[in-house]
Amino acid sequence: MPRKYILLLVITVGIVALDQWTKYDVVGSLTTRFDGLESTGERLKAMYGEPPPLGVDGRHFRSKRSVEILERFLRLRYEENPGAAWGLFRNLSPNVRGPLFHLVSLGAVILIGYYFRQLSGTNPAEKWALWGLSLVLGGALGNYIDRLARGFVVDFLQAHWKDQAYWPSFNVADMAICVGVGMLILDAFVRKEKPA
Repeated sequence: MPRKYILLLVITVGIVALDQWTKYDVVGSLTTRFDGLESTGERLKAMYGEPPPLGVDGRHFRSKRSVEILERFLRLRYEENPGAAWGLFRNLSPNVRGPLFHLVSLGAVILIGYYFRQLSGTNPAEKWALWGLSLVLGGALGNYIDRLARGFVVDFLQAHWKDQAYWPSFNVADMAICVGVGMLILDAFVRKEKPA
């Protein structure tokens, strides 16, 4: 197996595992979803099974607390995002939103695979693209697992400025996608195609 595919596999699986583990931990620590469930199997079924109906707070899993990491700047807070990045399209009907996100997610995976296949894996100048595509793929799959399991993505990091201005909540998969896209932008500047 070419080295570039080993890199893709390791980074993608690592991002998906870290993303799902942090979401599992957040659901257990910041919501009541796992209350009274003793075994890991029961908790996994509660997390990845059919979610309960929406509560009065507009969430399927009831939040019980938030944790300040940097006072006035960053906190852990459970959020559910049925939309795309930054909550875009969250107000679309689930009958439209679900198929649209499945189509977009599968299209992204195919496009990433096609572009990754075009890379030689032996050119040191391709390192930004190799890492960037792997991070984007891992992040896309991490959030896609959430959509398949529950119909919404678990977000938990909330950046804010003294509770006056907020950045939309995000997760490990979102961070991987942002860093990966940044690396792809760097790649566009570093590795320019030579004219024929």
